[in-house]
Formats: sequence, C-alpha cells, structure tokens
Amino acid sequence: MAEQPGLDGRSGLDGPPLARTSLDRAAHRRKDEAWLAEAWKTGLVVVVDIANGGRALVSGTATGTPRLVLVGADEAPGGERLFLGVDPAGAPIFAVDAPLPETAGAEPRTLRDIGDRLDPRDAGIFTTAAALGNWHATHRYSPRSGQPTTVVEAGWSRVDADGRQMWPRTDPAMIVLVHDGVAGPAGRCLLGHNAAWPEVGGVRRFSCLAGYVEPGESAEAAVVREVREEVGVKIRSLAYEGSQSWPYPGSLMLGYTAAADPGQALVVDPEEIDEARWFTRGDIATMIAGDYVEPASGVRMNLPMRSSIAFYLIERWLGDSTR
Repeated sequence: MAEQPGLDGRSGLDGPPLARTSLDRAAHRRKDEAWLAEAWKTGLVVVVDIANGGRALVSGTATGTPRLVLVGADEAPGGERLFLGVDPAGAPIFAVDAPLPETAGAEPRTLRDIGDRLDPRDAGIFTTAAALGNWHATHRYSPRSGQPTTVVEAGWSRVDADGRQMWPRTDPAMIVLVHDGVAGPAGRCLLGHNAAWPEVGGVRRFSCLAGYVEPGESAEAAVVREVREEVGVKIRSLAYEGSQSWPYPGSLMLGYTAAADPGQALVVDPEEIDEARWFTRGDIATMIAGDYVEPASGVRMNLPMRSSIAFYLIERWLGDSTR
C-alpha cells in the first residue's frame, strides 16, 4: 500500500498527484467574519473560470516550474469569495470564480493537464478551488425547496431563504488496476478503452476500470462488481493504494490494485467499454514513452494524463516488479 501524504505533501512516493497539499484549510476561520474581512485584505486570490473547464492562470510552464498565478485582493475580480485556507507562509488563500484576465507570461490551464507538475502548495490550492467552485456552480438553488441559495461560511455552505443549509458533496468512486500477479517483465495488467472516449489524432487511450460506489455498497464491493460488469472478470484479491479528489465535477477517487487470472474470457459491457486487453510491463513502458503501436492494427495507444490516479496506479505497478 502506498504511504499517504501528510499535510506538507511529502511521502515515500508522494502519493497520487492531486492528493499532495501543504494547505492548512483552517476550518475554524470559516465563520469568523471579522477575521475573514481582514484576511481578504492581505491574502492571495486564485481566479478559476469554472464555466470554461475550471481553468486558472499558470506561469512558468515553458521552464518546467509551473506556478499558479495568485493576485492580491485589489487585483481580484468581483465574485463570491471562497476561503480555501492558509498556505505554509501564513498567507490566507481565497478563490473567485470569474473569467480569467489576460496576464503577461501566464496561460490558462486546467487541473487535468497541469496538476501533476504543481508543487504541493499549488496542487492543494487548485484542487480545492476547482472542487469547491464546481459545487457552487451547480447548487445555486436548493434541491429540497427550489429556492435560490446564498454563500455562507466563507464558501463552505449555501443556505436558502428558510435557513436550510447544504454543504459541498463529494461522490465516492473506485478505480482499479487489475493485474495478473506475475512478477517481473512478464507481468500483465488489464486496461480498457471507454466507449465514450474519441480517438484523438488516431490514438486510443486505455485506462484502469472505474465506477461510482452505489448506495449501500462498500468501495471494495464496488471494485468487485465493476470489474465483473465491465469486463466479465472475477478478481481474487485486492489492495487499497490511495485516493485523490477528481473535481470533474466532484468525485473522490479511491484507488485499488486487484489480482485476477488472465485466462478468463474478457466479456465487455459495450455501453461502458468497447475494448479491453492485457498489456505487459514492456507494453506499458512503451506507452508511457509515447511509442506504442498495436502490431495487428497499427493503431497507436496511450495512457491517461499524469494528473490522474489511473496513471499513478499504472506507473506504481510498472515500477513494482514483485507483483
């Protein structure tokens, strides 16, 4: 099992990329209006454009040291102020959902394509801002009363006119890398191509199997069920590897590895998976290098983006030649 990151974002393997954070959420400040008012004056603000994919401005992408662009309150656009926490230097951090301003030396990027390259401070800020912003964007009205809601508790709750509150929700989802348990280069893992994913530039993307945890179900039971439903495979063991937020729009991805017999026939659910296959460690290494071409069809294949927990699970398995 992977060592999980602490508040400072350090661990043996750093954990899944979007699990890294050095942000102190300082939840005890969320109802302290006087403190929040003063904190806004001296704090830093990340502007996130939720309506356009949750983009934020990032500088330094060309140099390999990307950083979120944070501005002072006097430069921040108008909008609901979401208090994210306090960074290691003691600066209060806020988010505002608004169109991104043009800023020299910065470009709009999403958490998907930059999250793995950010340091723990910025990864924690961006992940929290995107998740919280997505929730607010879809909860302008109360699902119980239909009334408009307003922001309270520094962005961590909304309330309707009758005083009924609601809080940000996170939907648990499992994701699993199924492997054959064979050590060394001959070991294989099972990946699938989602039926909804288009081929981009003639490249097919393969990833781990995943699905939402259903009501009344444990995460482990969901792993067993989803693997059986999507590819017709029974697993013989599973292990928890770590978790990370995936704010598209608001999931918590619970990562597992599971061992299964590769001799079982693959029976895919065509509504979910249109192709599934076993890949050797050599195949995976070639896919990470961007050079994998399926011999029979000539189709290029690749893996999920590096900010995903799917890539983390695959890369971790690739480097662990003992299983």
